[in-house]
Amino acid sequence: MRTLSDKITLNFDGDVKVLVKAFIAPFEYDSSDFHVEWDELANLRVAEPEKQYPASVFQSFLPSESVAVGECWQIQEEAALTLLRQLNPRPQLKLHINSGDPRRAMWACLRAYNNEFAEILFRIHGQFVMNRGWLTPSQFAGHLIIDRLQENIVSFKMHVPPTTLNFDIGWTQEDGNTAAAIGYCPQMELSAGTQLPDVAFIASITQEKAGHALVSCFYKFQKINWVSLEEALEMAPAQQKPVHVISVDGPLFDEAC
Repeated sequence: MRTLSDKITLNFDGDVKVLVKAFIAPFEYDSSDFHVEWDELANLRVAEPEKQYPASVFQSFLPSESVAVGECWQIQEEAALTLLRQLNPRPQLKLHINSGDPRRAMWACLRAYNNEFAEILFRIHGQFVMNRGWLTPSQFAGHLIIDRLQENIVSFKMHVPPTTLNFDIGWTQEDGNTAAAIGYCPQMELSAGTQLPDVAFIASITQEKAGHALVSCFYKFQKINWVSLEEALEMAPAQQKPVHVISVDGPLFDEAC
């Protein structure tokens, strides 16, 4: 029986071609009605509804060396940009609110495998440059399921999760000032292949644990061992420590606001 510490190597057949479909649904809401007044946002459509990619694009999502379940690695920058261009011609990984290294905006994690299949979860942070502003999704979450025997893709999906608010929007007005809003788009997605039937993995972690490993690559505070407010109020007197309370009006673990 294999354990979580056992490492595997992942690869693709160089002759594999993958047909990817793109979807963008109309925006349903934003806090300043930009999706009604701003034509560029109101008429947002995918750049290419369907496009075929070589294996090399998806090879860039794989680790360069053997990995164990739960291990994370960085995705190559150009592969992420290549796929994002199918949604919009001007993606960038360096966010307007973050001057850091864009290569730190793409992480993947091996969630599960057996002798035939392997499942990778990934997370990408990026934005689209518009003619008069920007569009920043909360995140691009996704999975890549690999047929290890045939060295090809069973399923691929990269999408903006349909949470209540999943976009940050900036619109540059005629006077040169930029107004910001937060909004909701029900679907922005790239997908390929078919759904993997139920299989028994010989080594795996839960979706939640893999998701937490990924979010911790982006936000270091996620590595803190958080407790509930009730627990903190009980622990503070015993440990003679103060309790600091912060109130925020948006999520701390994505780029939606």
